[in-house]
Amino acid sequence: MMPPDAMPKTPERFLTLMAVAATIAFATWQTLLNNFAIEHAAFTGAEIGILQSLREVPGFLAFTAVFLLLILLEQTLALLALATLAVGVAITGMLPTTYGLYATTVLMSIGFHYYETLQSSLTLQWLPKQHTAVFMGRVIAAKAAASLSTFATIWLLFELFEVAYHWIYLLAGSISCTLVFYLWRAFPRFTQPAVQHRKLLLRRRYWLYYALTFMSGARRQIFIVFAGFLMVEKFHYSVAAISLLFLANQALNLLLAPRLGRLVQRLGERRALMLEYSGLIAVFSGYALANSAETAAVLYVIDNLFFVMAIAMKTYFQKIADPQDIAATAGVSFTINHIAAVVIPVLFGLIWLQSPATVFLCGAFMAAISLLLSFNIPLRPAPGNEALVGRFEAPPASST
Repeated sequence: MMPPDAMPKTPERFLTLMAVAATIAFATWQTLLNNFAIEHAAFTGAEIGILQSLREVPGFLAFTAVFLLLILLEQTLALLALATLAVGVAITGMLPTTYGLYATTVLMSIGFHYYETLQSSLTLQWLPKQHTAVFMGRVIAAKAAASLSTFATIWLLFELFEVAYHWIYLLAGSISCTLVFYLWRAFPRFTQPAVQHRKLLLRRRYWLYYALTFMSGARRQIFIVFAGFLMVEKFHYSVAAISLLFLANQALNLLLAPRLGRLVQRLGERRALMLEYSGLIAVFSGYALANSAETAAVLYVIDNLFFVMAIAMKTYFQKIADPQDIAATAGVSFTINHIAAVVIPVLFGLIWLQSPATVFLCGAFMAAISLLLSFNIPLRPAPGNEALVGRFEAPPASST
């Protein structure tokens, strides 16, 4: 095995190591959150609800990243965002109070959402279009490997050595910070293929991508908020069972994500998204009808795999976008994706009280709308050929 300094300093390796650093920090924060909040900050359902809403606010404001690009290079800002995420996680255990946990969550979330926006933007700029889907699949596999390693380490530290929460948070944040420092020092500043717009952009010809992004955000909230809740409330899954289910998801991502990336490349965006949305209609309908814990677990795992195929939405945008639009549109699209995150958990939580099945049938309906939208994607998307119906003339690159 080559020592780290002997490895090629390519954009692909830079993006992969950034993803690993982010995963180590965020997976630790996510894994420990509920137990730490209850045991050390005396959280009830009210406080955890407020915390989760606060966590989503930076995602809704992700478009503001474009203003920071007026003074910072995109690669530099990505590393600063990643460092902010790492520091937020590192100090979480040191502030075991309600407002302390709110503060560290917001700090962590600012770093996380800015990082996610910039990681997506840099990937679409640096990678050639014919290789992006395969590379994204490999990154998902690398993140799965980092998650599995993180979960195993947390289990060992808790079960065998009885390490306190604040030391584990500090360890994870420090490892991520060390990786950020390595990326800063060891990698060159890669050139941008095109100078990016440093202002907000909403182009009419990207309307289909915006619509797909909004529906993806709405649908994903149902999975994140309610699918796991169904396992516990209806099928009485224990913490250990939920953990095993999550480990199974990550293990399958590790094995299958690169293959799914190649599948997206082979099928093309139109067919890949049609396959994803057709599958999600069946999965959400299955959640509504499931009467056994085993069936629900299978649906949960399949659901997770279908979301891997959402990389087709990013490669679709890469193919239709003016190169100068990618950074600005990445921030705007992240905000569009998070609009639903502000509304759906509360609104559908009220629906859940009356009928959990209705929540998942609404998810199936959202997937059906996405399927209809995907029929409008051309087989060969390109600037000026963004949609089969509702196509707008591609403006000059300098236009706003």
